[in-house]
Amino acid sequence: MHRWDPAGQFAHCRALGAGLLDLFLPVMCVACERLLDAGERGIVCGRCWSRVCPLPGPRCERCGHPLEGTHRCRWCDLLPPFVRAVRSYCWIGDEAAARAVHALKYGGWTRVAGEMAARMARLHWPEDVVAERAALVAVPLSPARQRLRGFNQSALLAAALGAHWHIPVWEDTLRRGRDTETQTRLTPEERRRNVAGAFHAPAWASSRIRGAHLILVDDVVTTAATLNACATALFQGGARILSYVTFGRARAIGDRS
Repeated sequence: MHRWDPAGQFAHCRALGAGLLDLFLPVMCVACERLLDAGERGIVCGRCWSRVCPLPGPRCERCGHPLEGTHRCRWCDLLPPFVRAVRSYCWIGDEAAARAVHALKYGGWTRVAGEMAARMARLHWPEDVVAERAALVAVPLSPARQRLRGFNQSALLAAALGAHWHIPVWEDTLRRGRDTETQTRLTPEERRRNVAGAFHAPAWASSRIRGAHLILVDDVVTTAATLNACATALFQGGARILSYVTFGRARAIGDRS
């Protein structure tokens, strides 16, 4: 006579239920809309992730931008002096990468954030950044845009990344004081003016951020105008130094693929 095993019966029923869901509600990749292979646990398929190529080397030690031969890094010129390091996982021009970001931001597929953060977590940083980083701070959305979208994709990335790095996410440490025009169609100078003064660190947060090395988190960086505006607000609020991390980075003219 077999002894009844409640835990085993529950596991069997759960596996049976998952199999029925896969049969009648098959899961599709949110990037390419193909059915996921058996055993794939994410919602972006392995084929799509294999097409997302990390930024090529050699890279600038400070800003992580691919270097062109022996030329001086031009991307560092975009950064304020109080920014220590910047890292991005891939070019956002890659079709699979762009579709993953689009699925997160505009498709509402929030689980993609965890898959993106897992790749961001593997980025190499200077030793002093790893030793000093006190917390992650997500680039905030305006209240109106967050209500419309229902979430802040940068905050989702920060939460998942913090779990990988075992450091806290400091919420509400940075606020967006006004709505800004979308940066997509603006020139670099227009981007800078659009977000200038749009962010601030509330007075109550000054004791928390004073002297800290903070890591700003966003999904994509183009000219770094938004991240620089955020960093300036935190620096003026008392932070000692800032670094940035993003999933994607937009190519500039002349950048290697």
